[in-house]
Order: sequence, then C-alpha cells, then structure tokens
Amino acid sequence: MTQLWQLSASELAALIRNREVSAKEAAQAALQRLDAVNPVINAVVEHRPEFVLRQADEVDRAIARGEAVGPLAGVPVTVKINIDQKDFATTNGARASAHAIARSSSPLVDNLVKADAVLLGRTNSPTFALRWFTSNLVHGKTFNPRNRALTPGGSSGGGAAAVTAGIGQLAVGTDIGGSIRYPAYACGVHGLRPSFGRVPAYNASWPERTIGAQLMSVAGPMGRTIADLRLGLAALSAPDSRDPWYVAMPLEGRTAPRRAALCLRPDGWRIAPEVEAALREAARRMIDAGWTVEEIDDTPPMRAAAEVQEALWLGDGFEALADAVANDGDRGAAAVIAASRARVARLPADALKNALVKRTTLMRQWRVFFDQYSVLLLPVSAELPFPDDLDLQGSEGFERVWESQLTMRALPTIGLPALTVTTDLVGNVPVGVQIVATHFREDLCLQAGADIEARGVPPAPIDPVAVGSTQY
Repeated sequence: MTQLWQLSASELAALIRNREVSAKEAAQAALQRLDAVNPVINAVVEHRPEFVLRQADEVDRAIARGEAVGPLAGVPVTVKINIDQKDFATTNGARASAHAIARSSSPLVDNLVKADAVLLGRTNSPTFALRWFTSNLVHGKTFNPRNRALTPGGSSGGGAAAVTAGIGQLAVGTDIGGSIRYPAYACGVHGLRPSFGRVPAYNASWPERTIGAQLMSVAGPMGRTIADLRLGLAALSAPDSRDPWYVAMPLEGRTAPRRAALCLRPDGWRIAPEVEAALREAARRMIDAGWTVEEIDDTPPMRAAAEVQEALWLGDGFEALADAVANDGDRGAAAVIAASRARVARLPADALKNALVKRTTLMRQWRVFFDQYSVLLLPVSAELPFPDDLDLQGSEGFERVWESQLTMRALPTIGLPALTVTTDLVGNVPVGVQIVATHFREDLCLQAGADIEARGVPPAPIDPVAVGSTQY
C-alpha cells in the first residue's frame, strides 16, 4: 500500500483538494517519516511538529469552509537553513548565526505559505553554503540516502537528501554555483535553478548581499518528479516588491521547436565515460519523444563565464568572508577559503567592473545561441557524484572538485534556467544530465526533462542506506 509520504506533490495536493485525505493526515505521515529516517541521514536539522500540524489544520479548515486553496495545499515542503523563515534561526550553518532568529520570512517562504504548503522543517547546508558537500559545526553532517560514501551534494544537500528519503514532497534550495543542481544530481532526484529574477529573494536578517550574490544566487525547488518542480516553481515565483531584481514573466512562453543541442565537452572539458553515456542516453530519449538533437562541438564560452563567476563571487567581500570562516572554525569552509586565496590574489583592482562588462557580452552570446536551439543538453558534473569530503583531500582533491564543476560555476553568471534530471544509477551511484534554456524559459527545460523522465529514472523515495554502509 502506498503511504502518503511516498506520493508526489501533485498527487498529494489533488487528494487533499478533493477531500480524499486531509492535510493533517499528510502532515502526520510526513512527521512519522521524518522521525523514522532523519536520524540516519541528518537532512532536517530543525522542525516543530506542533507548528507543522497547526499549518495542516488551517488548510483543512479552509477546505471545509469551501474556500479556494493554493496549488500546494497541504503539501509538506522543507526550506534550507540560509533562507529566512519567521521565528526560526537562519543559521547558514555558521556558529555565529546559530541563534539568529528571523523576524520575518523571505518572499519565497511567504509564497509557499500563500500556496498553502505545509512548512515541514529546515534542511542542512555547509557553513556559509560554501561547498558541494554538506556539514557544519552547528548541525553536523548530512549523508546521501543512496550511498553514505558519496556526498549528498551542496550546498542544498539537506534538501536533496530529504526529498530522496521521502521527508517532504519538495525541498527549496539556493544556487549560486550549483547548490540546487548538484545535490539533486548526487542524490538521484531532480532540481531546478530558475532564471535570475524569476523567484523573489530577500533575507531581512542579513545585510544587503554583495553584487555577485545579488546577480547570481537564485532559489528553486528539488523534487522527485518534473511535474512537482513545475508546481513548486509556480508557487515560488509569485511577485514580491522586496526584491528589486524580480521580473514578472509568464511561466509558459510561446511554442518553440523541439530542437536541442547536445554538447559533451564544452571548452574541451574532460568528462567520465559514465557521464557521457548518460548524456547520450538522454539524447536518445528526447529523440524518441520527438525532439531533434544535434551534437555540437562547443557552446558559447563556458570557462570565461566561470571566470566571471569567480570574480563576481570572490572579488567583493572576500576578506570579510575569510574572517567569518576563520572565526567559525569549520574545516570545510576553511579549505574553500585557502584554495581561493590564490585566485583572489590574481584578480586585478578593477576585476569587479571588468567582470560586469564581460557578463553582458557573455549573456548576449548565449542569447544568440538560444535563437538556434530551444534547449541545451550538458553534463551536470564531469564526474559521477564525489566521494564525501573529497575537497578536504589536499589541493589535488580540491582542484579535482573545482574542475569537475565547470557548468555548476559558469551558468549562474549568465542567469539562465538550468534543470538537473536524474536518469539512472551506476551501481548505487546516481547519474543525470543538465538541461539549459534561454532566460525565463524554464518551461522548455521542464518539457525536455519530462520527456527524459518518462523513459525511466531511479526509484524515489527510498529508505536510506543503513549506518555503516559505505560503498563506492
């Protein structure tokens, strides 16, 4: 018998709207699942059962009164610890913020509430969201539910792990360098990085973000089905005047030809055979669904975009970040700062200005590229998901990780929507592909993703592997 926590968000929302199950029953099932499996993976680091049930009761009362309810009515959703949620600490995995209680919610959390979602809990992230691995000194380490030897990804590793293990139907994460797309890849679920400006963002608990973070960081959903990502995006993207970068654009654009480009090795990037095989299989699935897929030798500049991302991220406020990391004492964050110092030292005095100018040139090149193709099929990472804490294995380990994440680092510069679609398991190691489209055409990413998904994906949700099981 299928349990409520096993259902997709779309299925559960329909049952609740039709009064076939109550939101309270769904919330109770979600809490029971959390209690059963979260101790094994440490994905959710704070939750309040009475608050969860109170939200569910409000949804049930609204339905009983015959009121119209939102698209996520009664659906349990988790939120990352670097996003303001009223009355909860926005810890960002840092000891200095462990008790920094938000007095108001981020616009995207308010949008979830407006959509009548049930906020289930807060999910783990590395300190200052700095790594593609998830641990910190406040909340500890999160484990990959499919394989404890693997990273769950980062920085939204807690959310991806939660969704994979059936803790909530959707998880909300953030992405400035792959922090939605990579955890989804590592855990074997789907994750959508929306276009810059699509989902309103603002944390009143923080000072104004640096310009790089303002232009490149976005929030988006991770889930077990493409239909659930579509539902989550619709809820998250409601307007809010607190974000001056927000752009009100329709979620569905004009009809576009089913024409895709496949690029295996942008800028000569080296990828693992298993990654190439997954991409070619995804292309075959798209062709089977009626797409034309053209293999191309290269894309518009990828490494140049990654260099701009570095300059925008590191060129403004690096020393303040380095001081905060030193005060926190987290080994993983310190490794990122140590490895980045040489990159910062090479930046010229006018690096930020030059990066902003180059960003415009790159955006133009990519927009022209998407005049030819509706979507682009790319690797998520050059490798299968990393062994956990690979970035702590000296400079060689860190550089291996850095190089493997080229597309994770480059695409935020351009502000394009990008979707990770999980496609298969290599043994017990997930693999997937990345679909990119032009600005504000998440619908094209999701259309292609649904066609790939329809032809097979790894099972989810799953029971997490037991403590002590570490295979790679």
